[in-house]
Amino acid sequence: MRAPPPTAAPPTAQPELDPQAAQRWRGLARAHSPWLHEEVGQRMAQRLDWLLQTPATWLSWHPALGGWQAQQAVAARWPQARLHLLDEQGRLQPPAASPEPTPASPTPTAPPAPPAIAPGQADLLWANMALHLYAEPQPLLACWHRWLRPDGLLYFSSLGPDTLRELRPIYAKRGWPPPHQPFVDMHDWGDMLVESGFAAPVLDTERIVLCYPSPERLLADLRAFGRNLHPLRPASLRGRGHRQRLLAAIEHELPRTPEGQWSLSFEIIYGHAVRATPRVPVAASSSVPLEQMRQWLRQGRG
Repeated sequence: MRAPPPTAAPPTAQPELDPQAAQRWRGLARAHSPWLHEEVGQRMAQRLDWLLQTPATWLSWHPALGGWQAQQAVAARWPQARLHLLDEQGRLQPPAASPEPTPASPTPTAPPAPPAIAPGQADLLWANMALHLYAEPQPLLACWHRWLRPDGLLYFSSLGPDTLRELRPIYAKRGWPPPHQPFVDMHDWGDMLVESGFAAPVLDTERIVLCYPSPERLLADLRAFGRNLHPLRPASLRGRGHRQRLLAAIEHELPRTPEGQWSLSFEIIYGHAVRATPRVPVAASSSVPLEQMRQWLRQGRG
């Protein structure tokens, strides 16, 4: 019998993503969350209709980047659930009001602090538009895994490899460095989730096409959405001359709609997975820490 061909191991790092530039972008002080992130977060919140159980405690990962309004949409589903905020390094943050007032609450105030939470206790972790911004995704997945209780649920989204595909031939034709860092395929994310201790990952993609009345407006949105984090990107600003050449290239070569607007694609990956329940090792003689056994028993009674 012929052995099956070996399968390629999923990537454990994103070598074509500058880790220092990515960290600067994630940690940037923001008055508003990127509106594309808010839109993706609203769409991801609709997918919570699939969730049959109501979480008692949930975590929001870096809401300033993931979207304050999207977080509010999730919180509105479970007003009695305790919400805790995590920063982009996985540290608990004090509760804070959204910096973007809504018509219903023009002068928001910080809510009272919820009871403390420890790793391994959250029912759900919400991470919108974060995974593609880490050069080392495995430690990030391990962090998310650590905060969730066994059978706790991870909901996340990220950019996929078809994002900004219309810009690539424009840059390649002129010998310019890539316009953006590569994005990981959803199948590789699924493999990495399993390797990180998650079970039953479910991933799918959606293509969002944005249409613009002018190349200038398109570039302004790209700057608001993120940065080019490719290590081969130019090390310094290239001046007005390059900007004018880029605008002219977009005007003449970027696809246009029948109405004459310039279009740009974003592939959005949505996923959810469960933190796998630890199993007692099966052997002639097994040794299990007392606290671990107590935790399993409490979960069994639940």
